[in-house]
Amino acid sequence: MSDVSVVIPVRNDARRLERCLQALARQTVAPLEVVVVDNASSDDSVAVALAHGARVVTEPSVGIPAAAATGYDAATGSVIARLDADSLPSRAWVEQVVRALDRRPGTVAVSGVGVFHDAPRGLGHLLSVAYLGSYYALGLLAAGHHVLWGSSMAIRRDAWQQASAAVHRDDRELHDDMDLALVLGPAARIDLVPSMTVGVSMRSLRGAVQRRRRMTRALRTLRVNWQDIPPWQRWADTFTRPDRRPLRKATT
Repeated sequence: MSDVSVVIPVRNDARRLERCLQALARQTVAPLEVVVVDNASSDDSVAVALAHGARVVTEPSVGIPAAAATGYDAATGSVIARLDADSLPSRAWVEQVVRALDRRPGTVAVSGVGVFHDAPRGLGHLLSVAYLGSYYALGLLAAGHHVLWGSSMAIRRDAWQQASAAVHRDDRELHDDMDLALVLGPAARIDLVPSMTVGVSMRSLRGAVQRRRRMTRALRTLRVNWQDIPPWQRWADTFTRPDRRPLRKATT
């Protein structure tokens, strides 16, 4: 499997987008395509995307949930990988996406890790582990299964097609990556793959206002999805999933 579409939502982030696209151009395994979703940008984001050979699609409704979903809809690969404009994928990132899903035929989506490249000197790894460790641990407790992180993730195209109509793409005040994982639900296996490493910016965590906004969106994402399947039911469904059931001894 090598037909990986990489989707990157962007809104007025031309400089970081260019660095992301440059990193994608140096991959050990080239993606099938790079789809940049222009989310009503007024800077040079579209020009940068086109200059680097990306296919540009437009989503005029401002918000990452709408932009990401539009990109996934437009992707043609059997695997849809996702980066943010400020993601800096390692040289083997696409290769690791391919390897992770090839080795996990029962897994529908995988999620990676990141390192803050603009953190204070010597603190990048420590702060990244603290932030992402908390995100994944609390997400697992709330969902009963792994959640996804939009800066480094991938989903099989057929799984996205099943979830496409159910994700809350018109609600800009929730986290689209967590929402997608919750919509996929306990029946769908999602795996954490540390080898899918990217560099990321700390900008979304700087300042009390930004941190409070992220927490508010996380709580909203959980509340919206818990209305469909409450957390206790998610845990029950996770433990009765076929790959979690204990193997029975064969009888002759």
